[in-house]
Amino acid sequence: MRQWVEKARQGDTEAFAQLMAHCRGMAYAVSCDMLKDVHLAEDAVQEAFLEAFLNLHKLSEPAAFPGWFRTIVVRQCQRALRRKRHTLLPLDEALKGLQNEPGAADILERKEAEQVLQSSVAALSAKLRVPVQLFYFYGYSLQEISGYLGTPVQTLKKRLHDARQKLKGTLPVADLASVFNHLYEGGRNMLHIVNGDVVGNMLKHGIVQGDVLVWREIYSSGPIFANLSGSRERAERARVLETALGIPADKYITNCEEQERKLCEYTQYDEVVLWFEHDLFDQSMLAYLLHWFKGRKLGRTKLSLLCIGEFPGIERFHGLGQLTPAQLGTLSGTWRSIGRQEIELGSEVWQAYASPDPARMADLLDQKKAELAASGLPYASDAFRTHLMRLPSVQNGLGIVEQTTLQAVASGANTPLELFRQVTDALHVLGMGDLEYWKVLRALTAGEQPLLHIEGAEAYTDFRQIPEFLNRRVTETALGQQIQEGAADRVLVQGIDEWYGGLHMQGHEVPWRWDTEAGQLVRSE
Repeated sequence: MRQWVEKARQGDTEAFAQLMAHCRGMAYAVSCDMLKDVHLAEDAVQEAFLEAFLNLHKLSEPAAFPGWFRTIVVRQCQRALRRKRHTLLPLDEALKGLQNEPGAADILERKEAEQVLQSSVAALSAKLRVPVQLFYFYGYSLQEISGYLGTPVQTLKKRLHDARQKLKGTLPVADLASVFNHLYEGGRNMLHIVNGDVVGNMLKHGIVQGDVLVWREIYSSGPIFANLSGSRERAERARVLETALGIPADKYITNCEEQERKLCEYTQYDEVVLWFEHDLFDQSMLAYLLHWFKGRKLGRTKLSLLCIGEFPGIERFHGLGQLTPAQLGTLSGTWRSIGRQEIELGSEVWQAYASPDPARMADLLDQKKAELAASGLPYASDAFRTHLMRLPSVQNGLGIVEQTTLQAVASGANTPLELFRQVTDALHVLGMGDLEYWKVLRALTAGEQPLLHIEGAEAYTDFRQIPEFLNRRVTETALGQQIQEGAADRVLVQGIDEWYGGLHMQGHEVPWRWDTEAGQLVRSE
């Protein structure tokens, strides 16, 4: 937190956004406790954020930020109490409007249980109530609460213990944590959506409770449309993936229909948890699913997200599949609730990704950088910016994957297996699998003017048919060296037929390029 404060004091708005995202739950808990109204609390928090932003330069010691910010929050709440401009609406009155909705009985039953818990906690003294809310309701650590409230950790432990003892007399359970887990973490009635069978199989063996849906897609390859459920769009995507990656079209379509049928059952669950990683492969899936949920009513279903880009002890983190069951188990329950902000942002990202105009994505990443960083989508900016870098460069017509491949060959990598390892390590932010990379390698070796040569592969169009393919010798052609050095242009020489999200580029002239030196998208003349 100290680093964020120091950067924010120097005018770094992204650091300030991260700081506020970290403090939002605490500020909201304190505001709700004082104002007893969610809308007033949200207004007070927003006002506190603005006041903190305008006065952060006055804070002389970054370590004092938690207490300083809490004072601002309390002051804003006191102002709101003095104004008394809003009529408070009790929770039970607010729930009456739900009774005509589908599943109203279930919703009300759950809300009644929540009310018992909330009212029991509300009856505690302030010194017990606020730590309970921050620790159990919002998931902050004791160290974080200590810094925010200015209360020693040992004192907080004693207050939490005292609170649990008092609550035992009013709650129909022996353990506050268990009732909270049931009401707020979803219990067994959960659906976990993950990106791979390895992770899915581990989760199914007792790591999490509930059902597991493995989302089998490769949105980082092939044509992308805003609506992928349409028969025309799905058929076109299936055709291209069969040609480019060898995925049978009928199998692809059947799988899409089955997983979306399962997804449509989300209302049967108390909670849906999305497990996704930092790379383009995963971030494009996450964006699609958030876009999908945007068009639907969640009702009583809670949407949560576990988004990860690193793991302690793993130097080069590629994904959740690297973790052991024990390591994966440490992540269970660490997901965070997401709401309208993340759903809206995810939908915007997906629609920009599906657009045939890549400038839409470039503009979105520029305009929403801080918002993405402060939301539950902190990896989207890097992932989709690297997506734009896949476009042919201004310098030599090579995208970042092709350029990295030729550089690896020039540096001594001389087999497909070595190239795959080196390139995917260097470009882990893309999350490329072998099928995607072999497509790139095949394009570099194809045609009458190849950039690379694979020993004994001349007669094959499908690398999977080549005996001992992974260990075949790879060499760079004279043309490949010229293009790598910028003396020739790959698109002008070889031509191109490639999809980049919703953008399809074909032929020897393309409308869009990536300027590697300037780090920006440019439209070709």
